[in-house]
Amino acid sequence: MTSPRLLACAMVTLVALTACTSSPGEPVVGPATAGGTVGTGQRSGGPVSSPAAATLTPDEYRAELEEARGPVRAEVKKLAATGGLKTLGKQLQKTSGAVEGAVTRLSALAPPAEVKAQHDSYVEALGRLRTSFDTALQDAEEQRVCTGPAVLTGMAQADQLSDVEDVAKTLSGYPASVIPVKAVKERDRRLSNGSFIASEGRPGRAYLELRNGTKQDAVVVLVRGKKKAITVYVRRKSNFKIRGVRDGSYKIYYTLGEDWDAKARTFTRSCTFEQFGKTVRFKTTHTATQIRWTDWTITLHAVSGGTVKPKKVKPGDFPT
Repeated sequence: MTSPRLLACAMVTLVALTACTSSPGEPVVGPATAGGTVGTGQRSGGPVSSPAAATLTPDEYRAELEEARGPVRAEVKKLAATGGLKTLGKQLQKTSGAVEGAVTRLSALAPPAEVKAQHDSYVEALGRLRTSFDTALQDAEEQRVCTGPAVLTGMAQADQLSDVEDVAKTLSGYPASVIPVKAVKERDRRLSNGSFIASEGRPGRAYLELRNGTKQDAVVVLVRGKKKAITVYVRRKSNFKIRGVRDGSYKIYYTLGEDWDAKARTFTRSCTFEQFGKTVRFKTTHTATQIRWTDWTITLHAVSGGTVKPKKVKPGDFPT
């Protein structure tokens, strides 16, 4: 006959085999619950926390700062060289990501005690800088800002660059600056009305009149086939005639905006890109007694009775 003690053990082993084999001081494994994990019968004095980071020496902290800020400085330099909307959004994402990486890395450090307060303020300032780059990305997506230098100019005006740089200076003796370029002041660069940015020979008889009744300057591009034939600047509230247009069929593109960057060949603020919704054909006809040709007039603004609607163009598809 089985003893009561052995019977009790047999009954318990249906739940947990180790319940009868534990020795004094060892954890006792309890029953597992459906969908959960096996518990322990050992008592604990509270939650287990990860060990605190060891306090860094000044040299170790300096090396960590260099590693953290290096990618940020590199991406800010690339942003300062980004000349148009085609790549601006992607570069802003990379810059924001680099700042986020620096915040993550530095947040886990235990800096030397004498700069603990400055370090914490620096990490907070970097977090604000990342938010500023995220806001700039929204502005770029909505085409309020159109180049990397314009992004930095706007951030400088809002003291978003000096904010982090001023905090970086409080880490005296440590490399903490993350803005390696100087943002220029906001500008409003313009060409004179009718300035040709590019132009092939114009031996034709016809003219194309461009009327810009908008509140922004415009750059108009005539494309014949796959070739840019003429690019001309037309100021706001102004008209201009391109004379001697060569025969052929032209697609006409135009960009409107503020502050023309001649090097980047784009407006830096409030830029839009459109295509005239109709191909314009110039043809000269010779007869025995006369020569005939057709002149065209295009308005870049909405007019009563207008028959052609413009088409939006992606920045990367605009012929620069």
